[in-house]
Formats: sequence, C-alpha cells, structure tokens
Amino acid sequence: MNLIRTGKAGTLESSDVMITVKGHSENRVEIKLKSIVEKRFGRHIRRQIEDILERMEVNSALVDVDDRGALDCVIQARLETALYRAAGIQSLRWEEIQ
Repeated sequence: MNLIRTGKAGTLESSDVMITVKGHSENRVEIKLKSIVEKRFGRHIRRQIEDILERMEVNSALVDVDDRGALDCVIQARLETALYRAAGIQSLRWEEIQ
C-alpha cells in the first residue's frame, strides 16, 4: 500500500485511540506509541500494529498512536481506516477485504 497523504482516524476520548499515518521519508516503518496502558500492554499494541501493517503490505510509514485504553478491535479499525485515508482510497469492496 502506497501512502500518498496523511491519514487520521479516532479520537482522544477514553477507551479510544487517535492514529495518524503518513509515508516515511526513509522508506521504513516507525511507530510512535503514547498510551495510558503502555507499561502493561505496550509490546502487545506495537505487535498488533506491526501485524496489520504487514498484512496490508505497508513498507514505509510513520505511525503516531495516542492510545486511551482502546480494545484491540478499535485499534485495528482505526489503523485500517487511517491507512485507507492515507492511501487515498475512497470506497472499498468489502467482500474482498479479509
């Protein structure tokens, strides 16, 4: 997936996460995580983000994550939405998404 602009998804409300993604100038993936539960779940959150980026074939991205205690399914939905927005994808064929 080629990121052509900045994509954002989420809020800073309790139990949500704000994710901002954009292409990385050094052609690598960098994750900046700020979380109220980072000491306990930081590695898990990072691994989840890495897995999603790998599945969606993102090889160059700066991912800024501001977590307020979001569940895994919320993190996944927010990251995927931010990536689609950053790639300029306006409509999806849901039946083709795994």
